[in-house]
Amino acid sequence: MRVEPLTPALWPAFEDLLAGSGGPAARCWCMAWRLGPAYRARPPAENRDDFRAVVEAGPPPGLLAFGPGDRAVGWCQVTPRPAVPALDRPWRLRPVDPVPVWAITCFYVRKGHRRQGVMAALVDAAVASARDAGAPAVEAYPLDGTVSPSSTSTGYVSTFARAGFVEVARRSPERPIMRWLP
Repeated sequence: MRVEPLTPALWPAFEDLLAGSGGPAARCWCMAWRLGPAYRARPPAENRDDFRAVVEAGPPPGLLAFGPGDRAVGWCQVTPRPAVPALDRPWRLRPVDPVPVWAITCFYVRKGHRRQGVMAALVDAAVASARDAGAPAVEAYPLDGTVSPSSTSTGYVSTFARAGFVEVARRSPERPIMRWLP
């Protein structure tokens, strides 16, 4: 599996991944943490176009995982936390401290490629990407599957724990704030 930053040149692969998802990813286009709930009231094409503008403006807002046939099979949004201001709205996700963290906020793995290590590869690559960009820490906001078994686009605690993340806050039972430190 190959993981690459999402650049304008890779937009067609990203568009193929999300447009073909047939679910919330095809509506959101990773704008939820940028806009908050307002993304739901917008046409999916508007979210797509706005996210494409984010990609074109750079730096890359996340990573694509490529599988067999060089087709995109997974996506992970990882950015400096200020790029996703809607994280500050829910009380349970507000900043823990003044450390300028990078945030892993979203995943999508193509059907037929789930439970094959795509998310773990994306988490590892997200940490490496943030570290290479000088991030002092990387945060994630996964669900705790022991408390809330529903599906999630933010991942599960167990995935992040295996990648070396530790819980730094838990303001609600189902969603801890986890952090990776160098």
